[in-house]
This record gives sequence, C-alpha cells and structure tokens, in this order.
Amino acid sequence: MGFLTYLINGLSLGSVYALIALGYTMVYGIAKMLNFAHGDVIMIGAYVVFMTMSNTGLPIPIAIILSIICCTVLGMVIEKIAYAPLRKATNLAVLITAIGVSYFLQNIALMIFGSNPVSFTSVISWEGLSFAGGQLRITGNAIVTIVVCLVIMAALMWFVKYTKPGQAMRAVSEDRDAAMLMGINVNATISLTFAIGSGLAAIAGALLCSSYPSLTPYTGSMPGIKAFTAAVFGGIGSIPGALVGGLLLGIIEILAKAYISSQLADAIVFAVLIIVLLVKPTGILGKQIKEKV
Repeated sequence: MGFLTYLINGLSLGSVYALIALGYTMVYGIAKMLNFAHGDVIMIGAYVVFMTMSNTGLPIPIAIILSIICCTVLGMVIEKIAYAPLRKATNLAVLITAIGVSYFLQNIALMIFGSNPVSFTSVISWEGLSFAGGQLRITGNAIVTIVVCLVIMAALMWFVKYTKPGQAMRAVSEDRDAAMLMGINVNATISLTFAIGSGLAAIAGALLCSSYPSLTPYTGSMPGIKAFTAAVFGGIGSIPGALVGGLLLGIIEILAKAYISSQLADAIVFAVLIIVLLVKPTGILGKQIKEKV
C-alpha cells in the first residue's frame, strides 16, 4: 500500500508541475521564448488567494477567480512591457529580461509581504477517500489536483484544436510570418498565450500551496524550474508532452524521496532529464523540426 500512496502523491505533485509546464510550453511553442518569470506568477497567484481568504472572508471559489484574473492581467502586462519590445531580439536578450522580471516580482513580493513564511489554508476541504480498511488513503488535495489537471488539459487541447484563437496559435507556432500574411494578429495571439499560461499558473499556485502550505516570495522558484524541466522532459512546445513530463517528474521525485533520499531527490530528477535528453534530445513527445537552408 505504501507504493500506491507514493504513486498517487507523485501524480498529484506531477499534476501541479504539468499545469505550470503548460505556461512554459505554450509560450515557447508560439512565441519561441522562455518565460522564466512564470514561476513567480505562481507565487503572486498564491498570495492573492491567501490575502483574499484571510482579509476579506470571501468564499474560496471567488478567491481563486480573483487570483486567475490578477495573474492573467499580470501575464499580459509582463508580455506587453518586457517581451513585446524584444520580438526580434536575440534569445539571450529575452532570457536576461525574463530573469530580470523574475527578480523584480520576487522583490516586490518581499517588500509587500516580507520574507517570513505564511501558513496557507488549503482551498480543498474534502478529506479524501480510504480503501483497504484505511491502509490506503487518498487525500482530497491529491484527487482534486489530478482531476483539475486532466480537465484543464483536455479543455486546452480542445481549445487549441477547434477554436479560431486556438487555430491562430497553431498557425503562429508553425510560421509567424506566414500567419501574419494570412491576417492573423500575431501580437494579440502571443498576448492571449501569456494570459492563458498565467491564468493556469494561478490555479497551480493555489493547488501547490494547498498540498505544501508554506508561502514565501520564493515559493514559485523551484516549482517553476522543475516545471520547465517537465516541459523539456515531455517535449517543449507539446501540450500532451507537458502533461506526460509533469506526471513523470512528480512520480520520480516522490519515489526518490521515499526509497532513496529526500536530499538527493532533486539531483535524481535532473539526472533523469539529462539521460532522457541524451537518448531523445527533443523530449518524450517532442518532434524533430527540419529546416530548409
């Protein structure tokens, strides 16, 4: 029963990584840039939920909706101010800007909330299910996190495949110049991508802090890095790849903590990533892109 418990916990953690990885993989797939400030948007979203619940007494669904709205607006503002002027800049310039935005958000949070951890109240009150006479217990946090991840993933894949904005995203991802010639508003499409990714980050922040209820201005840093690892693991630019990479990464991390060493778990996760990329550089579901020269 212990292995099943660890496996379920791994799926739960991996679901959070997958939700965060979606932001990375969508922005990279469409805008061809890495938004390393994405992890800090998670932190901002979690703080919005915490402040709304603790200071206003509003219901949890309202707090989460406000968090999604705030993070969506924040993502669009970051894209417009920091990234839009760098459309034709080098990848290094975009990367340095993303790191700068990340530190900016962390320091703003430090000024407002301080460095002391706050205790985050779970947004999920359901205790969960028990099986085999109580030997196997699945927490409500784990069940809800996994279900939310799968529903969002299915909805996002439907959106990208069947709606006009989603088809515009696919067109911009395939060939930005050709999409522009066909009348697609590339800037609006990229802004929409940032908005969706940031909104999902708010949900991921609430679910992450519900399972690990300690919130600081640095809360989003390591999950953000691991989610980026999951996106690369599964094949960055692929929505199903973000799901597969996130789930596998969560399972590997939890099993490594349980059976090997909690101190070496992160090292093992990154070592597995290196091995996978040596065997398949595009990731598990990534596709090799051939360019004509």
